[in-house]
Amino acid sequence: MNAFMPADILMPKVESMEKWAVIACDQFTSDPAYWNRVENNVGDAPSTLRMILPEAELGSEGEAAHIQQINRTMEEYLKEGLFQTYTDSFVYVERVLSNGTVRKGLVGMVDLEAYDYHAGAVSAIRATEKTVTERIPPRQRVRRDAGIELPHILLLCDDDKKVLLEPIEAKRDSLPKLYDFDLMEEGGHITGYLVAGDEAKAFNDRLTAYTETCPEKYADLNGAPLVFAVGDGNHSLATAKSCYEELKANHPGEDLSNHPARYALVELENIHDEAQQFEPIHRVVVDTDVEDLMKALESWCAPGGYPIEWFAGEKSGTVYLDRSRSELEVGALQQFLDEYLAQKPGKIDYIHGDEDLKNLARQDKAVGFLLPAMAKSQLFRGVVADGVLPRKTFSMGHAREKRYYLEGRKIK
Repeated sequence: MNAFMPADILMPKVESMEKWAVIACDQFTSDPAYWNRVENNVGDAPSTLRMILPEAELGSEGEAAHIQQINRTMEEYLKEGLFQTYTDSFVYVERVLSNGTVRKGLVGMVDLEAYDYHAGAVSAIRATEKTVTERIPPRQRVRRDAGIELPHILLLCDDDKKVLLEPIEAKRDSLPKLYDFDLMEEGGHITGYLVAGDEAKAFNDRLTAYTETCPEKYADLNGAPLVFAVGDGNHSLATAKSCYEELKANHPGEDLSNHPARYALVELENIHDEAQQFEPIHRVVVDTDVEDLMKALESWCAPGGYPIEWFAGEKSGTVYLDRSRSELEVGALQQFLDEYLAQKPGKIDYIHGDEDLKNLARQDKAVGFLLPAMAKSQLFRGVVADGVLPRKTFSMGHAREKRYYLEGRKIK
């Protein structure tokens, strides 16, 4: 059985899809004006806004009451017949981004038995970055008694030959169209097509063949090969996994192989899609002894190493970090910074823009490191070789390009 498979997908029967779909709950957490505009836009219309808890509210005084209201809304929507169920199906998605490129995806479900977010995992599905376990319990409170899941999880495949999603794209005009509308708040345009029956089976067959080739792709690395990596929403998927493990613990000896909580809805995307842009996240260390830090860094350098530009005040240069330290430039640098800052003064920050990094590095007692964009081919290799990538390794697009809640699935 493949780790990614068709699901019984819930699609809303509403007048306004634009009001139905809202962006992932972990976006714009410091921008209450954004969520106020969404609230005003939605009004009294049916919306996924009524079934999610914006992360800015986690731990707030009103959290418990809001979660109860979310659960009631889910029950009401189901009772009112708001959804149409497409059984044993996928949804092929095309998202037009702000720059005009089209990002392709396929909504289906993953088997949580095939997913492990812990460091050192050898499962078919793994996290790309370290999971902060302290972030899981608050999210469990939202999912534990929910009747419906709405995913903002983006699952990635390393399909450089483009054998999985692209054959669906070639046949999209013959597929039933489920939705076609503009997303609110400058989220771009989105179109969804039903993939069921023979087309779903054909995808499953291609995925089976693809999965069998994965060990060959990473044969030169010491780590265990993987099939999928979580590109976005890993803490949401980790929460689904934790709730499922909790369910198993509370029902020892019971067969839960077909329980809906064993699975989680996600959108599968190919890192080799032209619309997928990996942006680097740079490092700046402040309140530190720059001269001492740079001297300590010398022992991490080697001829022919990874070239990393650095900036400190009006000075700049390039260091060459030992490639044996990590499969990635950022991995070698992050290891050094973690070890150094565990013993010496300084605070690290993660910066997106090149000029922003250089400006911050001009302040007293600061040094900045400008990292290159990670090649798409490095992502899976980095996870296989190093277990998980260093935190803040890369960014997948801008805030408004994150996934909007749209499709759903029953989990009770």
